[in-house]
This record gives sequence, structure tokens and C-alpha cells, in this order.
Amino acid sequence: MTDTKALFRPFSLGSMSLSNRIVMAPMTRSKSPGGIPGEPVVEYYRRRAANAVGLIITEGTTVDRPGASFDPAIPNFHNPDSLAGWKKVVDAVHAEGGKIAPQLWHVGLARKPGTGPHPDAPSDSPSGVLPNGKPVGEPMSAEDIADTISAFAKAAKAAAEIGFDAIELHGAHGYLLDQFFWEGTNRRDDRFGGGLVERTTLVREIVKAVRAEIPADLPLILRFSQWKQQDYDAKLAQTPEELASFLGPLSDDGVDMFHASTRRFWLPEFEGSDLNLAGWTKKLTGKPSITVGSVGLNSEFLGAFMGESSEAASLDSLMERLEKDEFDLVAVGRALINDPEWAAKVRDGRFDELSDFDAAKLKELV
Repeated sequence: MTDTKALFRPFSLGSMSLSNRIVMAPMTRSKSPGGIPGEPVVEYYRRRAANAVGLIITEGTTVDRPGASFDPAIPNFHNPDSLAGWKKVVDAVHAEGGKIAPQLWHVGLARKPGTGPHPDAPSDSPSGVLPNGKPVGEPMSAEDIADTISAFAKAAKAAAEIGFDAIELHGAHGYLLDQFFWEGTNRRDDRFGGGLVERTTLVREIVKAVRAEIPADLPLILRFSQWKQQDYDAKLAQTPEELASFLGPLSDDGVDMFHASTRRFWLPEFEGSDLNLAGWTKKLTGKPSITVGSVGLNSEFLGAFMGESSEAASLDSLMERLEKDEFDLVAVGRALINDPEWAAKVRDGRFDELSDFDAAKLKELV
């Protein structure tokens, strides 16, 4: 059987101490009518905390901008009733000995006009264009940008007051913050546009504003990705040197940990090295990193638990990388939707109870 001890080492960062290295990845569920997380959402997160997940990162929860959400059933992080719901989530997770961070989110141009809780609101974007140059709206004004920065800072302050253990900013997958990173969607000629480093300016301003509103030792996580929902092959950084120039300013301005989103954790990020994106991120910044991408998802991976032949996607590969400290934490997504006891089963060696992912579970909240 594969030795999983590396997954169950404790980890600390600032004021946050985790019992193990397993993170529940943020996954949109759209089960919060009116944007308010109710008792089913409380129970959903409580069950994962009760079953050995070290850190829960919530589904994306939107900041206070009219165009931040494309679905009224996505939870928000500004309405008083929504914040009260999140307080119940935090208390339930803490009662089980778990730790939790909200993922603060703005969907940007991923929102189609006329959708979300404010259908008449425009969709925010850096330049009002799609990656192919097609106009789809007006660029965000200086006032829009200032309000967006303020909205993230206000949400972070609320998270700290509610008692969350860390905060994650969603800067990945082609949503608003990533749209500012991406050359195809950010064609601005002011200080928020330009080269790769200049395109980090909005997020750096958000990071600094958030840091000013939360305790100095409360960890701030940034989720980023090379790939976009619109283009799986996209790369912000083509080389390690470009990645260093991109991450450095974000790290310097207050990001404590990077959540490096990839679709397959075992794939090397650049030629000439086996390091994945999280590995390169840790090497270049010196900051802790979270890896993610198909952990525990497929039959090849599950076969490794049972002592069958191990493929690149196996638990053996993951453990080897973790033992070498290529990255610090491991985010598990759909496997934890499939089975809230996934982490506990791995911890206890109950590998024969693991099962392949069932897509039907995506429709449930259990």
C-alpha cells in the first residue's frame, strides 16, 4: 500500500495551523438561493471538516459589485444575511476542528449580460473585449476599478471579523482578476495595462488594500492559473523567468501563499524540469504553494491505492513530490464532492472504500 504519511503532516502559516496537507478545492455549487448560504451549505462544509480535510476553501463567493456574479444561487460575501450564513459555516467547521478560507470572486466577462442577481448591470472587464478582440462592452473606468478594489477589501475585512482562518483571492481561470493578467483581455493603456508585470497592478492594489484590513498574520492566498476556461493551452508565462517576473511583485505586496491551478498535477510546467506549476511557484517566490489538478479523480489514481500499477497520476507520484517539498498543500476537488469522507478514508487506509468520480454528484449537496 502507498504510504500517505506526507499528506498528514501538520502545516502552519501565520495564525493558521493545519492538522494535515489536504485542502478542499473551491468548487461552485450554486446552492445558495438569493446568495445566502443556508443550512445545507453549513452541513456540506461541516461534513468535510469532520472527515479530516485540513483546510476548506469555499466555493467562489462574490464581492460587492453589481456584475460580480452570473447566478443568483451563487453565495455572495457582502449581504448581511449572507455574512450571517457564512458565520454559521465557520462555526460549524471550527466545531469539527477544521479550518476554512473564503474564496473572494468577481466573474468579470464570464458573466453574460442580463444574468445574475443584478441583470441590468454591465459586466466588468479590463478593456471591454474578448481575447479575439471582439467588443463586448465598455472598459472599466478608474472609478469602477477603485470600487472593485474597495469591494475586495471590504469582503476580506468581513471574513476576518467572522473568524475565517485565511482568505483566498480568485485570480485564475479567466475571471476578472485573471482578465487583467491576460494580454488578450487587458489592452489598457493606463497603469493597469501594459506588459506582464504592469498587468498585475490591479491585483497588487487589491492585495495591498486587503492587507490593510486584516490582521498581519492572517494568511492571504492567491489562486492563479496559466490556463483559461476559454483556452486550456494559454500561458501567462512562457518561461520560469517570466513566471518569476509575474509572481514577484504579487509576493512582495503581500500574498502569503499561491494556489497554482493546473488541470493535471503531474504535468511539468516548463521543458527541462519535472516541477509542476506549484513547484515552480514555490521555488521562485520562496512562499508556500498549493498544488491541484485531478487529485483522486480517476481510476488510474484509485488503482494506486489498491497496489495496482502506478501511472503518472498516481498517489505514489503525488506523495513523492510532497515528500520532496515541491509544494506544501494538496487541493482535492471533485473527489471530495464524490465522497465527503475521502480524506478520512485515505488517512485510515480504507482504500477499498474509494470509488471513481460520479458526475451525478455534481447536482447534489451532501
